[in-house]
Amino acid sequence: MPKTRLNTALRLASACVLGLSLANPAHAGEVEVLHWWTAGGEAKSAAVLADMLKARGHSWKDFAVAGGGGESAMTVLKTRAVAGTPPAAAQIKGLDIQEWAKLGFLTNLDSVAAAEQWDTLLPGVITQVMKYQGHYVAVPVNVHRVNWLWINPKALAKAGASVPTNWTEFVAAAEKLQAAGIIPLAHGGQPWQDATVFEAIALEVLGIDDYRKAFVMHDSATLKGPKMVEALTRFAQVRQFIDKNSAGRDWNLATGMLLRGEAGMQIMGDWAKGEITAAGMVPGKDILCVATPGTAGSFTFNIDSFAFFKLNSDDDQTAQRALASTILTPEFQEVFNLNKGSIPARLDSDMSKFDSCAQDSMATFKSANAEGKLVPSWSHGLATTSQVQGALYDVLTKFFNDKNADPVATADLMARAVRSAQ
Repeated sequence: MPKTRLNTALRLASACVLGLSLANPAHAGEVEVLHWWTAGGEAKSAAVLADMLKARGHSWKDFAVAGGGGESAMTVLKTRAVAGTPPAAAQIKGLDIQEWAKLGFLTNLDSVAAAEQWDTLLPGVITQVMKYQGHYVAVPVNVHRVNWLWINPKALAKAGASVPTNWTEFVAAAEKLQAAGIIPLAHGGQPWQDATVFEAIALEVLGIDDYRKAFVMHDSATLKGPKMVEALTRFAQVRQFIDKNSAGRDWNLATGMLLRGEAGMQIMGDWAKGEITAAGMVPGKDILCVATPGTAGSFTFNIDSFAFFKLNSDDDQTAQRALASTILTPEFQEVFNLNKGSIPARLDSDMSKFDSCAQDSMATFKSANAEGKLVPSWSHGLATTSQVQGALYDVLTKFFNDKNADPVATADLMARAVRSAQ
């Protein structure tokens, strides 16, 4: 989901705030936790985390702000931070963690990390996101795989189509579904959903190295190069495979189309499993899960995480460290990710209770980590800043909704948009 950028007012206020003592310190051994886990399995997981912390002798003060994308939560967090009363921990992800740390708001978790060997338990590409200048300031809750293609096997069978493993096969399957009166691709016309589809296409066309050059390193030559033009050309082809009512549709409604057999495929992260299981269907059986075309063995990741803010009270700091430790315990990682549809961040996790899609995801997560094929999702805020992400959203959504848009000109516009947003 799209994430909220830190605004100029926060930057200007931070220097003043950091020179002040925190007002109204919490009671001894209490942590106030800002999150947006307000519905379903996520809310249950938050309650489990609170109970686990209480079992360690500390208090949990819930600071839940509704809104799946976290925009409302981030607005509240900025206000609290500027006022000098931040929570002990807040749900923040991606490079926004680095931004908060750069402003001096976040505390050092290295003592917990060293005692519990986080550098060994977590892949390096994840620890880089959780650290600022080599020091832990945040803790990962989970890992989402974004480059999933979900397939209704009955719809595919009805159309006489096969599970696609590359772009050519994807187009062939889509055309057969269309001929059978089935919408080939369930899609919601929202910028982040457009970006999710394009990201998957770009990963196949660019490959791992050029994907990193374009979306992590922001290399202009790669952003406007021939491979990006090809990715945009393929992205434009997708228009013919979605229905005319896709504009503004939420992702879960698109997943519903897939589950009912109205659509044959959907490109979406593994949070789609929540809709699958809620419908009484089994992921990996009733709805198939395969890597998006041409990306088998690669793993585009999105991470939910908590960043930890500086506190004055020694007791509250102790409780804060206990919370950081609890989040990465095997017990909480299992409970949360079984509810969320994602996989644990720990490489040593027991996956026996997880569905086949999650087990496949973990296997790919480990192999991709070993082979250098773990890549951060820019469409979900892990590879770049909010500003760059927003600039790419704007360019791609405009391109996708303009049948006369030129891929060459759009690739050049992407490069210029990224430069201006940096």
